[in-house]
Amino acid sequence: LGWNVTVQNAGVSGETTAGGRSRIGWLLNEEVDVLVLELGGNDGLRGVDLQSTKQNLEAIIDTTLATYPSARVLLAGMQIPPNLGPKYTEQFRKLYPAVAEQYDRVTLIPFVLQDVATVDSLMQDDGIHPTAAGHQVVAKNVWKQLRPILEQMRKKETT
Repeated sequence: LGWNVTVQNAGVSGETTAGGRSRIGWLLNEEVDVLVLELGGNDGLRGVDLQSTKQNLEAIIDTTLATYPSARVLLAGMQIPPNLGPKYTEQFRKLYPAVAEQYDRVTLIPFVLQDVATVDSLMQDDGIHPTAAGHQVVAKNVWKQLRPILEQMRKKETT
């Protein structure tokens, strides 16, 4: 699109919300206009206490918004397979909307793996991680929510 933006990937394979919470200060050494927060899936797969996961996500968001008051957060919602039982699985699914609704400057992607997680050809053999083609769909899911945020920010810059 010819937009002047810088994207920094601070993702770490296998990361949990606790790990992200411990690293957010480092990430915020660089100015952040939009933080795409996609953590928690590994918490859910490990059966981490949901209150801990929620508190970690909130701490990451709170730290980001306190450091950069005009920043926005795009929270990528996750879901997990039902192997930890229906109650945990359902509570995990509700966690992301509950976090997002607390904030004016947080936009929720309801499920970042929408149209990917249930399509065998878009998932690796582990059934958890997308293939390269699956990542293309994930990118579209993210872009659908990210583009309006960036467009809004661009309008503010020109007015």
